[in-house]
Amino acid sequence: MQEKIIILDFGSQTTQLIGRRVRELDTYCEILPYNKFPYGDENIKGVILSGSPFSVYDDKAFKTDLSSIRGRYPILGICYGAQFIAYSDGGTVEPAQSREYGRARLSRFCKDNVLFENVRENSQVWMSHGDTITAIPDYFKPIASTDEVAIAAYQIEGEKIWGVQFHPEVFHTEDGMQILRNFVVSICGCKQDWSPASFIETTFSLLR
Repeated sequence: MQEKIIILDFGSQTTQLIGRRVRELDTYCEILPYNKFPYGDENIKGVILSGSPFSVYDDKAFKTDLSSIRGRYPILGICYGAQFIAYSDGGTVEPAQSREYGRARLSRFCKDNVLFENVRENSQVWMSHGDTITAIPDYFKPIASTDEVAIAAYQIEGEKIWGVQFHPEVFHTEDGMQILRNFVVSICGCKQDWSPASFIETTFSLLR
């Protein structure tokens, strides 16, 4: 059966773009509502949590229990997804002094972290959030920062869980595809053997 990446949608305008970027990596993906994880699907290789228009502390914010997938699949949280993971583990997410929107530079990042393999120094990223992570638990390791955002990315030590507060899926993040490739291929181990043509052929065979 076809291996896949699951994208849990928390309502971001760029969720479909995340899916497009994963497919551009010759990897099949499915976009599902944030609370509709397909438990029991043995073909899942990893999980991406999208952004959201909400703040994690809003009463109406989309939230889900990640305990049943943590430790089973690599997870990448993007923007709200990263904030939600940190907030759920006791970290602090607060309104930014000014909305962090637009171009920024990775002034510092862990070059030896697999998520940033082959990412260029001072690489441009795209920020788009009104909140920011101001404190993380001791077992979270900051792995990137910009001049304005101290915790631009982190990894949970001992777990295959990463969070980035910028958007690797958008064109303005210069090495965004490399970061997504590092997650999908190097971390999740996807073989990059999917294409729209192969999907049609497989679906047709199953229908027959």
